[in-house]
Amino acid sequence: MNRIKALAALPCGRRSKWVVLVLWVILLAVAMPLSSKLTDAQNNEVSSWLPANAESTKVINEQKAFRPDTSVPAVIVYERASGLSDADRSAIADDITKFRTAEGISEQVRPASFDPQGRAAQVLVPVTIKDGGWEDLGDTVDALKSIVKDDPDGLKTYVTGPAGLGADQAAAFEGIDGTLLYATLGVVVLILLFTYRSPSLWLLPVITAVVALFAAQAVVYSFTKAGLVVNGQSAAILTVLIFGAGTDYALLLIARYREELHRFEDRHEAMAHALFRAGPAIVASAATVGIGMLCLMAAEMQSTKGLGPVCALGVLVALFAMITLLPALLVIVGRWVFWPIRPDFEPEAETHAPNGPWARIGRRISRGPRVVWAVTVVVLGVMTFGLSGLNGDGIANKDSFTNTPASIKGQEVSERYFPAGSGDPVVIIGREGAAAALIQTVGQVEGIAPDQVRQTGVAGGRVQIEATLTSSPDSAAARATVDRVRAAVHAVPDADGKVGGGTATQADVTKASQHDDKVIIPLVLLVVLIVLGLLLRAVVAPVMLIATVVLSFAAALGISVFTFEHVLGFKGTDVGFPLFVFVFLVALGIDYNVFLMSRVHEESKRHGTRKGVLIGLSATGGVITSAGLVLASTFAVLGSLPIVSFAEMGFAVALGVLLDTFIVRSVLVTALTLDIGPKIWWPSKLARHSDEEDEVGDDDKRESVLVKS
Repeated sequence: MNRIKALAALPCGRRSKWVVLVLWVILLAVAMPLSSKLTDAQNNEVSSWLPANAESTKVINEQKAFRPDTSVPAVIVYERASGLSDADRSAIADDITKFRTAEGISEQVRPASFDPQGRAAQVLVPVTIKDGGWEDLGDTVDALKSIVKDDPDGLKTYVTGPAGLGADQAAAFEGIDGTLLYATLGVVVLILLFTYRSPSLWLLPVITAVVALFAAQAVVYSFTKAGLVVNGQSAAILTVLIFGAGTDYALLLIARYREELHRFEDRHEAMAHALFRAGPAIVASAATVGIGMLCLMAAEMQSTKGLGPVCALGVLVALFAMITLLPALLVIVGRWVFWPIRPDFEPEAETHAPNGPWARIGRRISRGPRVVWAVTVVVLGVMTFGLSGLNGDGIANKDSFTNTPASIKGQEVSERYFPAGSGDPVVIIGREGAAAALIQTVGQVEGIAPDQVRQTGVAGGRVQIEATLTSSPDSAAARATVDRVRAAVHAVPDADGKVGGGTATQADVTKASQHDDKVIIPLVLLVVLIVLGLLLRAVVAPVMLIATVVLSFAAALGISVFTFEHVLGFKGTDVGFPLFVFVFLVALGIDYNVFLMSRVHEESKRHGTRKGVLIGLSATGGVITSAGLVLASTFAVLGSLPIVSFAEMGFAVALGVLLDTFIVRSVLVTALTLDIGPKIWWPSKLARHSDEEDEVGDDDKRESVLVKS
């Protein structure tokens, strides 16, 4: 016990605080140059997102033998509603000549195809994906747009297809790091100003969070050298997670430090006690998030697998900063930083606001806890009804943006005149000797345009064949066609055929995501249950807390799905949506129950469970509410991106955090704990204590800590 207290006193000693500050300044000087390299280290190639063993991923890897440079088609669409003129056709031919000499075009551009009525033409231009991945598509697509221009007399032109869509997606993510950083920073500052009502106190947690972000980015970048895959998604979530979770830890520590400043005249002793008392809850919270994120490494989706260690490293760095740098800064600046509400030395004063709003809420709940929790469960259960509308098959390309970019308009025009899958063909790779059999077999599959199955390359005894879908490549009908093509190709003797392409990739992603849901969700629940059991030294309380968080998750998901469909007009959800929302809500949402129940456990040893619940709620209510607002607001910032999947995830996580903060933690958990009573701590000795005020034991006396550092 004394060693733990001495360790807690280390970051805030009279001399050691300066050592901690200097070490962090040195660490920041080393980290900043490395953190700036993280963007360049991102791997946003298609294969780095997909399940490694999926058939479509194997096709992508085999395609490299047919062309050194990976390419995706840009579809150039020309339209004149009254019919293409001779001048239009001549202009299209001139454009094709320019395409063939343009930088970034990887293969020979084939002649244009025309619709039967002669009102539209379409040209497929293979665009090279450079080392920068999809982010660099924009340069080539912009060059294509500079070649094709609308005719004032009525000829309309569009650049669409996978390359056009990829360029618009890259544009949506352009500057995402800076946008998310400044937006998140602004939200955190506003909430901290409102929470502390101090013109100076908010600076310290914000400075610490910024330092933690630079340090975390540097650490993650260093791990990329060891093979860790980072993409735009994980880098964006890292920023949000550090500000959200890190600020939560800061709020809890500062709230406990303020309490201890009333009890101890020396601020170094006060901070040592604050770290000793609040530290276990903060560490347990970070451990829950970190280990929960590491569970993502069991995923088949490589993008999900890589997100786990990135977020775990971020949380670990944020935790280290908040329990070392922040305490050092707080004791260095002294009590004045709390101005104008400066905590004075008042050892006899109540620190848990016995007449505050959360104390009053607790007393009201205590009058009839069983009725309160039963009604709350029914209300949350009703909210889950929206889950019946959950469509987790993915979002069609045309519905994947919150606006309507040029590539989507072009896709709609293309589908009016040409087979819907012409810009994103099914790719079949097999043995060269079976080429004729493969072409014949694929051409007979329902959903494939029979006259648009052709051999497009031979390399190393393998042949590449492309086939055009009659349905939109991102539709359910197209995925069903791919299933039929795979069944037919696999049945061709001695062909060793594999089927890939955009639609096959979507089908494999859906299958992998379903696997990940079944594996990761139970794993995360088990991990969180174990961490809570170790923290609270009980079985009943962790099981109860897990059940409440799962109910909160289901309610948040139900309301979100209803809002997406009936209010915001979104068409479906991303295939990874349920898993990501679950992991973030369970791993992060459990924080507030950890903060509450660790304090309740501490107070129950002194006063009995009933009074311990009321004191715990009163003492932590304000800080947990502020923490919930911070975390919800930081995830809501994701809604500023014009990508539907990010907007949906930000909305659902923010909503779930608010439910946890204001309903689950403050009402449901409090009522259940009051109703169950001391048995909630079973099988620990505390479960056998009477629910009367206990004598304070020697281990629980608030003895002073001698800071000798």
